Amino acid sequence: MTTTGPRADAARALVATGRRVTDLGLSPGSSGNVSVRVGDRVLMTPTGASLGDLDPDALSELTLDGELVGGPRPSKEFPFHTAFYRRDAETRAVVHLHSPHAAAVSLLPAWHDRSALPPLTPYFVMRVGQTPLVPYAHPGDDRQARHIEALPFAFRAVLLQNHGPVTSGASLEAALDAAVELEEVCRLALLTSGRPVVPLPDAAAHELAERYGSAWDAVSS
Repeated sequence: MTTTGPRADAARALVATGRRVTDLGLSPGSSGNVSVRVGDRVLMTPTGASLGDLDPDALSELTLDGELVGGPRPSKEFPFHTAFYRRDAETRAVVHLHSPHAAAVSLLPAWHDRSALPPLTPYFVMRVGQTPLVPYAHPGDDRQARHIEALPFAFRAVLLQNHGPVTSGASLEAALDAAVELEEVCRLALLTSGRPVVPLPDAAAHELAERYGSAWDAVSS
């Protein structure tokens, strides 16, 4: 790999993101995968890779349709990464983790058809936004990717049922910040489970989403 240029910079940023995920304790074992878009190509963690031990010269390179054009075989979960890139041209990075609290919430019924979680905190709305629960499919099954791509409303994150979170953003930093915030709001949801919780009012959630460029049009029932 060349040592300068957008592709090399993106590869180094992806490696740094993997290390940060591991340092935060959000990527047990070899779980999770990360990708970054560079022009019409996607750099992604290879299959079986540990996020804390990535090599910028040994990343998978894919087209936006998921065709491998360079490097080792990608994570089998590449279909939902490319689905995020295809549905929103502004998306430049996707992070998928098996962080424990978000994975636990993915086992529960969704709060709303547009978000697994209510607007419990302003930072959840600001940094993540509504997060639909995507029906279960085996890891790597492209039915989940098709479902994500076809959803007729805006979002930047999902919870894969019985699996875990996927976040996206205009940069690797933004996608990871969203993953961290999603894990935190899932922790709060579990801590308050079974108790009467007062989420943000609908109007406040909508105002925050508009102000910070996230997506929120779910409403309390």
